[in-house]
Amino acid sequence: MTDDSTSDIENLIALMAKLPGMGPRSARRAVLHLIRKRALLLSPLAECISTVAETARECLNCGNVGTSDICGICSDERRANGEICVVETVSDLWAMERAAVFKGRYHVLGGTLSALDAIGPEDLRIPRLVDRVASEGVREVILALNATIDGQTTAHYIADQLENQAQLSTLAQGVPIGGELDYLDDGTITAALKARKAL
Repeated sequence: MTDDSTSDIENLIALMAKLPGMGPRSARRAVLHLIRKRALLLSPLAECISTVAETARECLNCGNVGTSDICGICSDERRANGEICVVETVSDLWAMERAAVFKGRYHVLGGTLSALDAIGPEDLRIPRLVDRVASEGVREVILALNATIDGQTTAHYIADQLENQAQLSTLAQGVPIGGELDYLDDGTITAALKARKAL
C-alpha cells in the first residue's frame, strides 16, 4: 500500500507495530481485523482510546495509573495497614493485584537504578517513598522488585535509605532470577509474597 487513500491505514499499522509484543505483520493483521469488525471493535476502540487519552493520569501518591489524582488503592482506608509494596512498574503492581493476596498499599518506582542507562535515584520515585514511610506510619516495606541485577541494586539502595525507619522485606524464592513479575502466574506471586523474608 503506497497511495494516499491508504496512508491513514498505514499510519495506524505503524503505530500499532510500536506496541509491546506487536511487530509489523501482527499490527497489519490486527488492523485488518479491526477494519472488518468496524462497528463491533474499531469504533468503540477508537472512542475508548480517546477517552483514556483525556482521563488517564498517574496517582500523585503512589504512581499507579487511573482516572483520578489519587488512585482507588491509595484512597481505600482499608489498605492503610502499615504495609507498602514497592514495585518497578505499574504492570508489576497490576500483577500483584491480580494475585489478590496483598492488602496494603503500593509504591511504583518507575524503573530501577541503572548506571548503563544513566538512571539515578533522582530519576525514580525513591525520595517520595522515603517521605511516605515517614508520613504514613509505615511499619513494613516489601521490596517486590524484579530479580535482576538492576532490581537487586535498587533494593539495596532503598534499604540503605530506609534503614531503621521500617521493617524491610523482599519477596521469597519462587521469583526466578531474571524473572519479571508481569510474566509470573498468580500462584508463584502468592507463594513468594507469603514467604517474604527480611532484607
